[in-house]
Amino acid sequence: MDYPVESFTEAERTLLAPHFSNLDRPTFALLNLPETVKGALFARYSRYPGTLRRLFLDEFAGDLGAVSAGPGESGRAAALYDRIFLGYGDDSVAQLGGAHVATEFVSNVLTKVLQRPRLGAYLEQSTRYIAYDRPIEGSDRFRYYRDVNLGASYAAAMDTIFATYTTLLPEVVAWGRRAFPRVGDEPEAAHERAVRAKALDLLRGLLPASTLSHMGIYATGQTYEQLILHLLAHPLPEARRTGEAILSELTDVIPSFLSRISRPDRGGEWIDYLQRRRAAGERWADRLGLAEPAAGAGPSVRLLRADGNELDLLSALLFEDSHRSESELRTAVEALAPPERTALLSDLIGERRNRRHRPGRGFEAVRYRFEIVADYGAFRDLQRHRMLTVQWQTLGPDLGADVPEELAAAGVADAYRSALEVSAGEYRRLVSVGLADAAPYALALGYRIRFILDLNAREAMQLIELRSGREGHPGYRAVAHEMHHQIASVHPAVAAAMTHVDTATEPRLERILAELRRPAEADPRT
Repeated sequence: MDYPVESFTEAERTLLAPHFSNLDRPTFALLNLPETVKGALFARYSRYPGTLRRLFLDEFAGDLGAVSAGPGESGRAAALYDRIFLGYGDDSVAQLGGAHVATEFVSNVLTKVLQRPRLGAYLEQSTRYIAYDRPIEGSDRFRYYRDVNLGASYAAAMDTIFATYTTLLPEVVAWGRRAFPRVGDEPEAAHERAVRAKALDLLRGLLPASTLSHMGIYATGQTYEQLILHLLAHPLPEARRTGEAILSELTDVIPSFLSRISRPDRGGEWIDYLQRRRAAGERWADRLGLAEPAAGAGPSVRLLRADGNELDLLSALLFEDSHRSESELRTAVEALAPPERTALLSDLIGERRNRRHRPGRGFEAVRYRFEIVADYGAFRDLQRHRMLTVQWQTLGPDLGADVPEELAAAGVADAYRSALEVSAGEYRRLVSVGLADAAPYALALGYRIRFILDLNAREAMQLIELRSGREGHPGYRAVAHEMHHQIASVHPAVAAAMTHVDTATEPRLERILAELRRPAEADPRT
């Protein structure tokens, strides 16, 4: 294609070269610029008649090194943000820059709070692949969240649980070697890794939610603003301290993006609103008699509601390639015989050679709302998906916990069960002394939690195909399988499009599926 080529003087090329990936093509990347400068450049770009490189030369290059606005910012960038972001409230400007943050030694309770905004990228240490049988480096302390306000009893309970985990791990590994001997010419190192992974899977339910993790986050300034505000409004001291720490560090990186947080009329009011909203929810739950937990009957997956049907799906899939209204599309599709509708859907989905080949946005015309009761470990993995709406209740012991049958075969089930009881006992003690918000720290990941997954068919395909994989933990694999099963009961064509659901089962998965389906089959709504 013939496109204009900008010309620059040698002096201009010298200024541009460190910051633009090329100087003579219409597509390029920005390099070696502070996030605020990049954001300000794009913000100004929308009302500048020339190119981005010319804008940089005209308005930013001259004061790029200025430090009057703070580390990493030019004076012009800060001034532009004051005018657009603060003065006019244009939140889209805060989406134009981002930053990487690592926050380490945070509890598994807090990792869920940190991931709640969802519009970011998150990585956290896995309890499935990392053993927690050693103390923190340079100390004799196990890896759990500590706070003197939680009392000596809390520390003693956590030490007991971690000591049990440390004792059981080599025993379960030894059982795994016996139960799953090497086959053929399987490499010894690979076999050992698989056995160890199996042991970690079986024992991760013993780890308490206070278990410490490391997290990496990449997000835009707008997402960080929302995250920090929610952290500062949170009832847990750990959350508030982490919010203050993230704000402090990012003030050196993207200060203008976060400038509203410290203003009483902006961030202060926002935090007050979040706290009032939480208090109102608690007040009404108590007034309606819904604040006290009720004992559950076990794990479950219930399809509460399915919105949309095959006609909605087909009409939406055709919409972008047609030139008629959706009502006209629906009329045309409705006139097709059932075999023709099947052929139409098959053609529109196409051949999906792997699970990353997903059908078009027409699949978003159909939606599902699931209520799930599963162990906290499985919830942690399902909650991480950004392509859905997730809500969850406070973790507590009343929905119960399972002891994997393999642990009985390994001869350690009684010790595992005893540690679970220590966990629940300490949870109830913390509640009894007025520390209900902190009580989940004490509870083992094997205890169940009730949560909602609300997602459209396209999002359901992504989650179910990923989390049904045989390399996954049986806990969340079973949830994915049951979600697929229940979608098939109302929308068989949608379920059939999920061609990369891993249906391979093993005894433990089959047992969990049986437990999940027992309450579902008793409820005709699902």
